[in-house]
Amino acid sequence: MADNQSAEWTAVCEKFRLAHELSEIESKKDPENNPFRSKYKARDLLKEIHCSLKKDFEEEGEVDNGADSESSHTVDGEPGNDFGKAYAGDSPAGLRVARLAVLQYHLGVNHIETEELSAGEEHLMTCMKLIDKCTTTRENVSLFIQARNQLGILWAGRDEIENAQGFLEIAESMYLLYMKEDGQPPLDLQDFFVPEGEESSQQEKTRRFEMAYTHTLYYLAQVYKNLQQFERAGQYCHSTLQRQLEYKQFVPLEWAINAATLSQYYITKTRYMEARHCLAAASVIATLAGEIPSEAAAKESEAEFEKREELLQKRAEIARCWIKYCLNLLQDAKKLLEDNVGELDSDRQEELKRARRNEEEEKEKGRKSAILFGSSDTFDSICSLEEKVSSMLPLEFEEARGIFLVGQGYVAQAKEYFEMDGHVTDHIEILQDHSSLFKVLAFFEEDMERRCKMHKRRVDMLEPICKDLNAQYYLLICRQLQFELAETYYEMMDLKLAVADKQDQPDVHTIKKFNLLCSSSTRYYQMFLDSVRSPEGKFPEKLEDDLVRPALVAKFRVARLQSKLISSNPASQLENLSLSLESYKFVVQYCEENPEAKNVVETELELSVEMATLLPLKINRIKSTMASAN
Repeated sequence: MADNQSAEWTAVCEKFRLAHELSEIESKKDPENNPFRSKYKARDLLKEIHCSLKKDFEEEGEVDNGADSESSHTVDGEPGNDFGKAYAGDSPAGLRVARLAVLQYHLGVNHIETEELSAGEEHLMTCMKLIDKCTTTRENVSLFIQARNQLGILWAGRDEIENAQGFLEIAESMYLLYMKEDGQPPLDLQDFFVPEGEESSQQEKTRRFEMAYTHTLYYLAQVYKNLQQFERAGQYCHSTLQRQLEYKQFVPLEWAINAATLSQYYITKTRYMEARHCLAAASVIATLAGEIPSEAAAKESEAEFEKREELLQKRAEIARCWIKYCLNLLQDAKKLLEDNVGELDSDRQEELKRARRNEEEEKEKGRKSAILFGSSDTFDSICSLEEKVSSMLPLEFEEARGIFLVGQGYVAQAKEYFEMDGHVTDHIEILQDHSSLFKVLAFFEEDMERRCKMHKRRVDMLEPICKDLNAQYYLLICRQLQFELAETYYEMMDLKLAVADKQDQPDVHTIKKFNLLCSSSTRYYQMFLDSVRSPEGKFPEKLEDDLVRPALVAKFRVARLQSKLISSNPASQLENLSLSLESYKFVVQYCEENPEAKNVVETELELSVEMATLLPLKINRIKSTMASAN
């Protein structure tokens, strides 16, 4: 084009280049007391270019501002419907319109970046009206998509999610239609204002166009998440991550955290193969962020210190996602295998083993082809990491132990960053997950003594924390720990009881151990119940909703524990049974006074009613024996 070769056009291109440099590079150096200085300078240059071009175009009588033209089409029109358009997109007039639209686009983005959202919207809508005058072609399709992306972000920021969805879904449709009908690298927004011969390469045009579409998918993932369409949100997030790797458009740590977060969605859907793939990719891509600086280097330089902190934190967060993967995989297997009293159902186990041999391999091959991440340089590393842990539900102890050991390894990794000093809540949550890993592994263990030792490991890791933690500041965590310790001792007591039942006559050591477990469990249940009391020590007449079940279960188990204590002394037996009866009666009375609680503790209430009837008979028999002995 002749005007492209003129000195005037070269000056326009230089002005546009300078505006871009001010906006993208110089703005990062702006002072805090004038944070938009460079953005405002860029805006002035864009306005100068716009005035100059608009004047030229109006003199030629080809185009107005697009605001009131009859040929302007609605923003939400169907993409690809070019009937009645005023200009061919690839005609000289169509290119002139597109240039004006590009300037309106950049003015819109500029106003949004300086927090002038309404003005930004106005410029973007003008951009839309201008390009809606033209047929969609290689020259304007990228602008079409990017303008809708920006409007989608703008409306999402206002919590107008349906409006955002409309703009973004049209952008998506436009991309798919263009790739189907043309597919050649389209003109990039920067290429509208460059001297002839200096346009981007075909490869660079493709990269920028694909990046714009990747942004469309990314924003749609957020939109669907906000609309609670979690399945679609997961699909779009996965596609976004795949494309970012494919086109090398990612920041390693940010990508890794997003992939690890997506894994947690797949876990909720019991799609463990996909979850494992996301986590393996997250771990591998996180290493691309570089080596963790040493402590010595971090002390020497603030930049090295910040880098060390960020790398350690993000890798610890990914490790925590791995812990959740291992824990949920084990817990879901337990749910599948347990009978109605919580023990392993061997018939169900054999049935599932047979089914797995027949189905799982083909199933995995079919699903895996659709979800793979990685390029040639990372693919092998991702696959290698995946092979270290199963994605199938474990059906026996050795399989469960393999998953447990991987989870335990990530516990150690996560604790390196989330130390007790400075990360109290996170550190305790990691310990609780570690305890839960032992708990679910114990389910697969047949030997009761070994099961008991696993529960003892749980006590050893939680008890010191529970004793040291200030309940005034960490009340909720203290309650969780008290209840879990009480439950753990309770399970150990049941295991010891099962072992004792197999013996003709338990020895003194076994009885002493059993009573100690009963007392320890009772103590922690009582600590939990005491935490519910008012400062004056009064138990509430009506419990908060989230405390009804745990408090009544604690009372019920205290009752059972008190009745299980072994003693040869009738007076001690009488005291223990009387305390037990008192606790059972508490459960019954609370449910009578608060009928809504009955559904929450149905089984415990039924047993409490029964025991409240039976225990007085047992107490009377002991009293009679004591009286006759005297």
